[in-house]
Amino acid sequence: MSLQGTTHGERIHIGFFGNRNAGKSSLVNAITGQNLAVVSDVKGTTTDPVKKAMELLPLGPVLVIDTPGLDDEGELGALRVEKTNDILKQTDFAVLVVDACKGLSKTDTALLAQFQERKLPYLLVWNKVDLLEDMPNCKENEICVSTVTKKGITECKELLGKLAKPNTPQKHIVADLLEAGDVVVLVIPIDASAPKGRLILPQQQTIRDILEAGCTVVCCQDTELTQTLQALKQKPKLVITDSQAFGRVAKDVPNDVLLTSFSILFARYKGELETLVRSVKKISTLQDTDCVLISEGCTHHRQCGDIGTVKIPNWIAKCAKANPQYVFTSGQEFPKDLEKYALVIHCGGCMLNEKEMLYRIQTATNAEIPIVNYGIAIAYMHGILKRSVEIFPKVAALLD
Repeated sequence: MSLQGTTHGERIHIGFFGNRNAGKSSLVNAITGQNLAVVSDVKGTTTDPVKKAMELLPLGPVLVIDTPGLDDEGELGALRVEKTNDILKQTDFAVLVVDACKGLSKTDTALLAQFQERKLPYLLVWNKVDLLEDMPNCKENEICVSTVTKKGITECKELLGKLAKPNTPQKHIVADLLEAGDVVVLVIPIDASAPKGRLILPQQQTIRDILEAGCTVVCCQDTELTQTLQALKQKPKLVITDSQAFGRVAKDVPNDVLLTSFSILFARYKGELETLVRSVKKISTLQDTDCVLISEGCTHHRQCGDIGTVKIPNWIAKCAKANPQYVFTSGQEFPKDLEKYALVIHCGGCMLNEKEMLYRIQTATNAEIPIVNYGIAIAYMHGILKRSVEIFPKVAALLD
């Protein structure tokens, strides 16, 4: 994806579900106007979830996900069904495609129950109506289409745009904490783990959010922070740092200047900041016999000095005076059963959508397993967490 495009994590995720041969892939192709998914009369043609980023008016940027049939059979079929169920965790709006000639199956009914249990908005699409003499009676969130004759496709897109449009207020990374004219300093270390020739996604998104608030952004490395602060004619309202530089940066930022990290801001933006802060004290009580899950939402080549696999375990060893066992996951991998873990430490989740990030936090909460994110954990282990969340008074009060 180009830097000009909206990232997957910021797009509305629309999942297409249903049985084999119900016409999911044909409907996806008809709605997107592209041959996104392979279609045939053979059951089970779609073997893995297929994702396509696109613009869907009036929604704007969306991620369309075509899934394997929920009635797939055999050992391999069970794995495909499991992948389909995993897509539900990140779906903002669901489309259930049903063969109108066959009616609702047991798997369709079970899936509708899941939608309702998850409070997931959905559209029920009766496909293949060109083969019927009488049309089904459609409710408010149902529509009849034929992917062969294209009957109802335009209306389906319009209804999808209407029903899937979020009714929640726009969220901000940091802009709602600023006033026009404020100066914000971003501390961005350029080391071996930094991608060559570009800024990472949280940095890009935060810069854009600050600029849209009518504020000034000043970027520097941690090694030039003191010089940068001295050169400013106006005292900054806030300094935002990469988590791994927290300790050094805190020493250089005056106490009358607010300080936080990208990861803490994203904990609020895509997660539950209060829940994560409440769990952080678990770090100091970890023991050698404990097992800690360190999970990242993206996949990347881990280098020497990697923050997740090297730096955080080293900081934990100093903070807890213990060396627990570690399990590392990345991308879409996240254990369903967290029983064996004493603590979950998660990245900021910039590559995950809010739905997926909240699912992971809720999974840990339901299992009564404490969960924190990188920024909160690192600030705590450096003794500066209270200062790092002062910008959120209600959260800071939790540490009193």
